[in-house]
Amino acid sequence: MSTLSTVFLSSLFIIAAVIRPSSATIPRKLALVQTPPTVLKYHKGSLLNGNITVNLLWYGRFSPIQKTIITDFLESLNAHLPLPPPPSAASWWQTTGKYKGGPRSIRLGKQIVDAKCSLGKSLKDSQLVSLASKAKGFKSISNGKVVRDANVISLVLTSSDVTVAGFCMNRCGTHGTTRVNKGHNFAYGWVGNSATQCPGQCAWPFFQPDFGPKTPPLAAPNGDVGVDGMVINIAAVLAGTVTNPFDGGYFQGPASAPLEAVTACTGIFGSGAYPGYPGTVLVDKKTGVSYNAQGVKGRRYLLPAMWDPSSSTCRTLV
Repeated sequence: MSTLSTVFLSSLFIIAAVIRPSSATIPRKLALVQTPPTVLKYHKGSLLNGNITVNLLWYGRFSPIQKTIITDFLESLNAHLPLPPPPSAASWWQTTGKYKGGPRSIRLGKQIVDAKCSLGKSLKDSQLVSLASKAKGFKSISNGKVVRDANVISLVLTSSDVTVAGFCMNRCGTHGTTRVNKGHNFAYGWVGNSATQCPGQCAWPFFQPDFGPKTPPLAAPNGDVGVDGMVINIAAVLAGTVTNPFDGGYFQGPASAPLEAVTACTGIFGSGAYPGYPGTVLVDKKTGVSYNAQGVKGRRYLLPAMWDPSSSTCRTLV
């Protein structure tokens, strides 16, 4: 394990770690630690393939524009829609198709809004699982057919005034697996809005890091440091979930603390990246915002590098 100084000198992004509140709950954390270059091994377990539906549970208050930034991002991963000019978010997601099982398509499913925070504003992991289970209860439809449960991801998103165990201390998000009603496992994830709690950790590089080199932050592509930071972590959670949903997919290291598709490529957003510097990305000449991916409705996003199994390298869009 790196020392605390190394953690923040690394570039303040995310890698995978794990906690095990119970045998039925196996979340992988997105922690704030530097990792060496790695090669991910396939452990012959089940993966999520084909058409994958993401159901959302909004916990706390999100403005309409904040919700739209995130739902537009999820829609932008769908290669079946008319693609924007490259580099596109869809082309970033297509790297997951190079993993065993072939192409994977993300579809936005149902949404639940829990603006009044029914479980309070301080959550434990067991409560995240409970919330994810509510989102899992939806029947998702694709091409007129009910999508089988194994191809659904329940994603819990918490607002900036909601605290979650370990949030900002050692993780920015989580993905894991649990059982519902003694049935089969299902995949879930959680990502929090760090805007008022730890933007220098979980919304880097849109906010100056709390520790390490005081490099100038990049301008968030959608003008919302917290939500644009959430997009980075949602991207990491989704890529890790589809390629290692049940601890038998692609990762390196122990299953209890794996490096996964995105978390194996810590802090890399463009070419020439090094600890504390995200790499060369695109900058809009008029607005000054930084991005490396274009999405639907003219949206722009900054997406992390993903490990490419065909080249065994961390692939960036620019």
